[in-house]
Amino acid sequence: MTMTSLQRLPLSALRAAMLGTLLALGACSMSGAHARSAPDSFSPLVKKVLPSVVNIAVTETLTGGDVANDIPPELRDTPLGREFRRRFGNKPEQVAGAGSGFVIDPSGIIVTNNHVVDRADKIVVSLSDGRQLPAKVIGRDELTDVAVIKVQANQTLPSVSWGDSRKAEVGDWILAAGNPFGLGGSVSVGIISAEGRDLGSGPFDNFLQLDAPINPGNSGGPVFDMEGQVIGVTSVIVSPTGASVGIGFAIPSDTVSRVVAQLIAHGSIERGWLGVSVDDRTGGVVIATEDPKGPAAQAGIRRGDTVVAVNGEHIDSSRGLIRAVASVTPGHTVRVTVNRKGQAMDFSVTVGRRPTEQQG
Repeated sequence: MTMTSLQRLPLSALRAAMLGTLLALGACSMSGAHARSAPDSFSPLVKKVLPSVVNIAVTETLTGGDVANDIPPELRDTPLGREFRRRFGNKPEQVAGAGSGFVIDPSGIIVTNNHVVDRADKIVVSLSDGRQLPAKVIGRDELTDVAVIKVQANQTLPSVSWGDSRKAEVGDWILAAGNPFGLGGSVSVGIISAEGRDLGSGPFDNFLQLDAPINPGNSGGPVFDMEGQVIGVTSVIVSPTGASVGIGFAIPSDTVSRVVAQLIAHGSIERGWLGVSVDDRTGGVVIATEDPKGPAAQAGIRRGDTVVAVNGEHIDSSRGLIRAVASVTPGHTVRVTVNRKGQAMDFSVTVGRRPTEQQG
């Protein structure tokens, strides 16, 4: 039986033990990508950007319920799953994890993944000069897997700037940096092998696919273009073992930079919401259900309407609609164009605040 899975990248003792057991459950083979000749050396780029990359050590307390939830569903009712619950489920367990991040502001503001720090009781950041500093969470966003943390340093820290991921192209060289397997600052090189990947992990999936080797512990690490600007943040790998098999994914910088700005300013993200669920059909994005008290229904949009555009921008998928509306600040008005029985109609909708559990 062959099994390939999506793996978030933080390293923990329990998860590492589980991954060791899962090795026997599957294997796969992949062929490498071909690209143009590499520069003579990446050393000048590494020297420029690596001082801004940090290692993140987290400690979290797992209760018996937490341990049970960390066991893969297919193993929970097996002898192996019962043995893990017996060993770890009767008392709280301190588990150490490792992740990566990068300094985006010299004052000590650091970007990483939400899943690196979301359950952390303690966060310690190791800087490139060897200093270790405690960190606190400024804000985090589960839907995009982005978090911002901050350390207090007595001096300004080396930092990097955002690049424009929208200008990145398949085949472009990239440099990934991070803390694989907790080993400390490391770099790997590859290319962008695809864009716009939807992994089914959330409504805002739009990953860059990379062939640079990334592993557990690389989560939250930066992906640089050849100018030394951050065009992505490492988040997910596809692997049957938890280690790199040459396919990794990064959140594009145009997504991360917007989320980071809001987290720094407000500590959380407020997204626009129409109060509808939608279906992708041959004719377009069709309103399947609506909240009678939601913004769309209040504006006159009805079930069966096909959404054509938002503020004049063409909509061709449910993900596109969700993103277009989510980018609007709650309380602002948008123009939603729909097709109703062959007739184009415009509605002014005052966008509501998106509840976490809602999708439209």
